[in-house]
Amino acid sequence: MPTLFERIIAGELPATFIHRDDQVVAFRDIHPRAPTHVLIVPVKPIPTLNDVTAADVPLLGHMLRVAAELARREGIADDGYRVIVNCNRHGGQEVYHLHLHLLGGKPLGPMVSV
Repeated sequence: MPTLFERIIAGELPATFIHRDDQVVAFRDIHPRAPTHVLIVPVKPIPTLNDVTAADVPLLGHMLRVAAELARREGIADDGYRVIVNCNRHGGQEVYHLHLHLLGGKPLGPMVSV
């Protein structure tokens, strides 16, 4: 069964895309946790970070490069931003299709509250 992100990539579900190329798409999160909250999703479905192979390393580098470029375009690069990958249930992953969260636009506080 296709993931939510596969359905968005296929155009079956709406999203506000801000980047698209042959490897990744980027769109605004529908439940933003910061003024800027963008999801950067590979077109190739990879369920979790644990499923990344050596062949996927260039794709991950591309995802990070896109994150940095989008941070510049969104005007959050100079003040700072956070890039997050959640992995599996305890890591907070909700959609099992690898993705980066790009967050910024305000002070984000400590990384983890205990």
